[in-house]
Amino acid sequence: MNLLKTLATVSGMTMLSRVTGLLREFLIARAFGASAYTDAFFVAFRIPNLLRRLFAEGAFSQAFVPILAEYKNQKGDLQTKKLVDHVATVLTWTLLITCVVGILAAPAVVYLIATGLKSNAQAFDASVMMTRIMFPYIGFMSLVALSGGILNTWREFKIPALTPVLLNLSFIAASLFLAPLLQQPVYALAIAVFVGGILQLAVQIPALLKIGMLPRISLNPVFCLRDAGVRRVLKQMVPATFAVSVAQISLMINTNLASRMANGSVSWLSYADRLMEFPTALLGVALGTILLPSLSKANSDGDKTEYSALLDWGLRLTFLLALPAAVGLLTLAEPLTATLFHYGKFAARDVAMTGNALVAYGVGLIGLILVKILAPGFYAKQDIRTPVKIAVGVLIATQLMNLLFVPWIAHAGLALSIGLAACLNALLLYFGLRQRKIYTPKEGWGLFMIRLAGALFLLAGIALWSAAQVDWIGLKVHPLMRIGALFLIIILCVATYFSALVAMGFRFKDFKRTAL
Repeated sequence: MNLLKTLATVSGMTMLSRVTGLLREFLIARAFGASAYTDAFFVAFRIPNLLRRLFAEGAFSQAFVPILAEYKNQKGDLQTKKLVDHVATVLTWTLLITCVVGILAAPAVVYLIATGLKSNAQAFDASVMMTRIMFPYIGFMSLVALSGGILNTWREFKIPALTPVLLNLSFIAASLFLAPLLQQPVYALAIAVFVGGILQLAVQIPALLKIGMLPRISLNPVFCLRDAGVRRVLKQMVPATFAVSVAQISLMINTNLASRMANGSVSWLSYADRLMEFPTALLGVALGTILLPSLSKANSDGDKTEYSALLDWGLRLTFLLALPAAVGLLTLAEPLTATLFHYGKFAARDVAMTGNALVAYGVGLIGLILVKILAPGFYAKQDIRTPVKIAVGVLIATQLMNLLFVPWIAHAGLALSIGLAACLNALLLYFGLRQRKIYTPKEGWGLFMIRLAGALFLLAGIALWSAAQVDWIGLKVHPLMRIGALFLIIILCVATYFSALVAMGFRFKDFKRTAL
């Protein structure tokens, strides 16, 4: 399997997801702006969205995929199918109970996540209602994560990468057609989340049938819990939930803090988070998704050289593509925010505040992506303890940084703390892999970074100069001109960066990688 080609395919699907995601955010910003009610929605959506990230991009996949790959490679289809059925049964019943409890306890959950909303009774009540509507989404997405882990182990990456598009399309339809019909229009967004979860689960079923791995749900979860494989998954998953979710736990704490700040603070962070997620998902999530099954197989085969080489390939690609993305967020924060969101009720002040948060996120973007590459280096070996120890320290460091940055730059300080903490997390994971001799860098890293720095310097200069030539706020009355200007600047930046790389000796063939 050509990993670079597979990465391009998965990233292409992810690109479609992120483009439709930006369209959804544009429609939400235009229709609702950054108000107490949008804060209420984003607070409510934080809860299922957190669990989506934990499961779809984190703990469940990291715990389940290595064990599933071991069964597939060593125990045959019958035992593998039995494991899938038993895990699916335990997961389904657990989720059913969780959703019922979550719906009943929604007021307490919202209060814990955003105590500041309590000062606005109407916004708090709206957030509680939307939390109840959206809570089943947790169940849908956890089962989507199970399906995605199975399909990825069978090297079927396209459907799992494409499913987020369905949620975005649900949002778009709700914003355009459902919101105008409701007495409280913002409830349309919560309904969109519920419908999107159903659609994402339904689209997985044909692909699972094709490979003969559609789970059968038993009425006796207690029996399934006796399965040794299920117990191994659960044993790995409990600490993994914390280890891979440091940024998300910090985000929840930050949401609580932001809810106590000026109206709109939660929304500004959410809009900036959406833009930051674009490169994170396009590279970090996509690369982590295709690396984990390959690393798991190399570990199963006892091939330490291949294991290290896969990590080295992933790290080089990350620096090559994530660093220019970070420079883009830092230098084009205002153009990006204004072009995508500065319409309708989204005012010039919202552009400035969202842009500040985006710059803060950009500082730590490389760390946010590297964590998604380095963490699988431990999880494929079923080593949970090391990332957990690192995660505890990073979570504490995040909140200490909040004490330093929030009084200085308000809501942007919350974003900066998450980014810098992710960089610390990545650094500690890297040293952990080196210390255990799991990863040994190949030759040429020094020259690689020197060349990369030269290309990044040129990119930053071009971006800053070209962005300064345009009045991004004033062009609100000419949206097509603003979109065109941003498009031309991005094309110029991309051309400058890759031309500089080629001039300094980078070649496409150097990044090709094949895995069995």
